[in-house]
Amino acid sequence: MTHPARLLISALIAVGLATGGALSLDQGQMFSVRQLSITGNFLAGREALADLSTGAAAGFFRRAAEADWDNPIVIERGFIALAADGQIAEAATLAEHLLELAAPNDLASLVIGTEAIKARRYGAAGRALESVGGDTFAGITGGLLRAWALEGEGKRDEAGKVLDEIGKGGLEDFLVFHRAIMADVAGDSRQALELIAKAHEADPYIARIVEAHARMLGNSGRFEDARKVIAAFEDQGLSHPLVSQVKAAIDKRQRPGVFAPTIQAGAAEMFHSVGVALAREGSPEIAAVFLQLGRYLDPDAHVIDMVYGQLLDGAGQFEAANAIYDGIPAQSPMKPMAVVRIAENLDELGDHDEAIRRLSNIVATNPTDTEALAVLGDMQRASEKYTEAAESYTRVLDALAGDTPGDWRYYYVRGIAFERSKQWQRAEADFKRALELNPDQPQVLNYLGYSWVDQGVNLLPALELIEKAVAGSPNDGYIIDSLGWAYYRLNRFPEAVEQLERAVQIRPSDPEINDHLGDAYWRAGRQLEARFQWNVAAAVDSEGAVKERVASKLADGLPPLAPEATASTPVAESQPAPLAQ
Repeated sequence: MTHPARLLISALIAVGLATGGALSLDQGQMFSVRQLSITGNFLAGREALADLSTGAAAGFFRRAAEADWDNPIVIERGFIALAADGQIAEAATLAEHLLELAAPNDLASLVIGTEAIKARRYGAAGRALESVGGDTFAGITGGLLRAWALEGEGKRDEAGKVLDEIGKGGLEDFLVFHRAIMADVAGDSRQALELIAKAHEADPYIARIVEAHARMLGNSGRFEDARKVIAAFEDQGLSHPLVSQVKAAIDKRQRPGVFAPTIQAGAAEMFHSVGVALAREGSPEIAAVFLQLGRYLDPDAHVIDMVYGQLLDGAGQFEAANAIYDGIPAQSPMKPMAVVRIAENLDELGDHDEAIRRLSNIVATNPTDTEALAVLGDMQRASEKYTEAAESYTRVLDALAGDTPGDWRYYYVRGIAFERSKQWQRAEADFKRALELNPDQPQVLNYLGYSWVDQGVNLLPALELIEKAVAGSPNDGYIIDSLGWAYYRLNRFPEAVEQLERAVQIRPSDPEINDHLGDAYWRAGRQLEARFQWNVAAAVDSEGAVKERVASKLADGLPPLAPEATASTPVAESQPAPLAQ
C-alpha cells in the first residue's frame, strides 16, 4: 500500500476505536459514509502533517474541506497543510474562507497578506494584516510583514512606527537586522550601514548578518572594512557559501550586489529568520509554513530552500528533501552544499554505495570542498573504513589549516579513525590537539580519558578528564559509563557501581553499559545482580560481541583479584573504546 493509503486506513481504525468500534454518534445515529470520509481524511491529514509529509497532508485536508466546507477546524488545518506544501495561492483561498467562518486568525491573515505582497498589492496586504498583532510568532511576523507592505507603498515613517511598536516587546535586537535590510531596499545606504553595524556587533558570527554587512560595506566601496568583517567570521573556523561568494567579489574590489533587491526578497528574509527560530523551538509544521512563504516570495533565495530541506531531513522525509535540493540551480552558491545533503540522504535511505560515490565525485572535482570531505570521512568511518576516513579528515585539516577553535572536531574524528585502525600514538596526539582548541569539549575529554583507562595508563589524569566531561555533559549515559569504568579500573568498586547504575538508568538498553555494571556488581560482592545484568547485556546485544564476552562470566563469574591488588593497581579487564558521539 502507498503511504497515504496506510495513513487513511490508520485514521479510520482510530475512529472505530474511539467510538468503541460502532462508529456511532452520541445520539445513537450511525456515521454516514460522508462523515466517516471527513473524519478519516482529517485524522490522516493530521498524522501526515505531523510527519511533514506535506503533499499527503494537503491532499487529505483538501478532500476533508471539500466535504465539510463550513467547518472552521477542517478549513484551518487545510490551509496550514497547503501552505506547508508550498501551495500558497490555494492556501490563501482557504485562509480567506476561514476568516469568513471564524475571524480573527493571525496565520490566515499572514498567508493572505503574503499573497498580496507577492502580487505587489501592498495596500491590500496592509489591510489584511491590520488586525494581526501580539507576541506570538504569527503576530510578530504579521507586524513585520505589514511594515514591509508600508515600505512598498513608500510609507517609510509608518513602517518605522509599526516596527517601534513591535520593538516595545523586547525584540529590538531582532528587529535591527530587518530595519537594516528595509533601509537598504529603500536605498538609504547610510542608515542601512548604521543599523547593520549594530546587528553585526550583537551577533558577529551569524552568516546572514555577516553577508549583509559585508555586502553593504562593499556596495559603498569600503572593501577593506568588508574584508575585515568576513575575516573575523572565518577566524572562528566558520564558513558559508554566500559569505564566500561576497568575499570573492570583495577581493576583486567589485561591488557584491544588494542583500535583498526587492520588497519581496526582504520580506522573504524575515520568513527565513522566523522559520529557523520556529524549527529550533520544535514547531516543524509552522516552521514549514513560514519557510514556504519565504520561498514563495523569493524563489531565488536558495538559502531558504536549504533550510526547508533540512527541516524535511529532520522529519525523515529524505526523498522530499532531495527533491528540494535537486531543484537548486547548478550555478547557485548553495548547490555544492545541496549535493552533499543529497548524498547524506541517500545514505539514510540505505543507498550507502551511491552516497559514497557521489561524495567521491564531488571531492574529485573540488578537492578543497571541506564539507564534502568531512561527510565522506564520516561515512567511511561508519563503514569501518578507518584508514580512508583518516585520509579524508587529513584533507579537511590541510584545507583549513586546522588552527581555529571550530577545527577541534576534525582532530577528534580523525583521532577516532586512528584509534580504531590501531594507530594509538597518532590518535592520542589528535585528541590532545582537539583539547587545545576546545579544552572543555566533553566528547573529546571522555574519549581520551576512557582510552587511557582502558589501557591502564595515566589513570588519575584520565579520571580527571572524565570527571570534567561529566561536569560538561551530566546527562550523557556514555560519559557517565566511562566515569564508572574508570573507578572500576582503579578498584573503587562502590563508586563504580554508583556511576554505572546512573548510566544504566539513562541508557537501559546499551549492552556495553549493562556489561560494565555486571562486572562492578561482581567485584562489589553482588553476584546475583551481576548475573542478572550480564543476562540483560546479552539480551539487548544485537551484534553479538557482548553476548560472546558475557558467556564465560555467566558460567564462571569473574576471576578473583590478585591478593596484592590495591586501589592503585588497575583491574586487567579490557573493554572496547567509547562510542563516538
